[in-house]
Amino acid sequence: MFKHRVCVFILSVVATSAMATNHDEYQSAMAAWSRTLQTYVDEQGRTDFRALTSDRADLLKFVNFVAVTSPASHPQLFVTDEAVLAYHINAYNALAMYGVVSEGLPRDFDGFFKRLRFFKFRTVVIGGRETSLQDFENDVIRPLGDSRVHFALNCMVKDCPRLPRQPFQSQNIEQQLTAATEEFFSKQKHIRIDANKHILYLSKILDFYIKDFVPSGKQQDLIDYVNRYAKMVVPAGYRVKFIEYDWTINQQSSAS
Repeated sequence: MFKHRVCVFILSVVATSAMATNHDEYQSAMAAWSRTLQTYVDEQGRTDFRALTSDRADLLKFVNFVAVTSPASHPQLFVTDEAVLAYHINAYNALAMYGVVSEGLPRDFDGFFKRLRFFKFRTVVIGGRETSLQDFENDVIRPLGDSRVHFALNCMVKDCPRLPRQPFQSQNIEQQLTAATEEFFSKQKHIRIDANKHILYLSKILDFYIKDFVPSGKQQDLIDYVNRYAKMVVPAGYRVKFIEYDWTINQQSSAS
């Protein structure tokens, strides 16, 4: 009986130590991701990819952490829905950023086959499982059911939402997502109104994932969604059209 208790105690200590180590590793990896954003992303959300190419240690540290640790592989690290959501957004953004660097800084993803190659056929590893950015978004992130993620996920091109200079955090992700959505609908490149023709022009993100915003899938119903976050009020009778999407890599102009 005594030996059994000792064994149980030792196993408990080992498990607690392992959990603490994983938590410390997570915090260290998040600090590395934060440094990457602070160092190489400007206030407009543009990345200095060329400088990052020669100094990618922090980014690689976070990407390597993501490769072996996820809410599926280490649920003890992500005990709330907010923690899971924050992890996935940060992981997607970091993997997209690292993808641009590791692909030799492509100029753009303009064209179906370029996008297919980068988002579908390029392998990423998350929590020990191989997937792609497209499958990660469609099979893991979108089913979480928060449409605002589309204004936080960043595929590193000009018409994506602005990439913040700080990671998404579980303790304030609700505020971060709302702020990101409101910011998205405050920029003319994402939303424009032609009052004379009664037309609302929207980013194609609203077209790409329309059923995440309005279950009906009807363009007209997007007006109600937009009015929840936009500063202006769009009349219900306006027609909805979509703005052509710019797939050019969002590199800082000073680095061009």
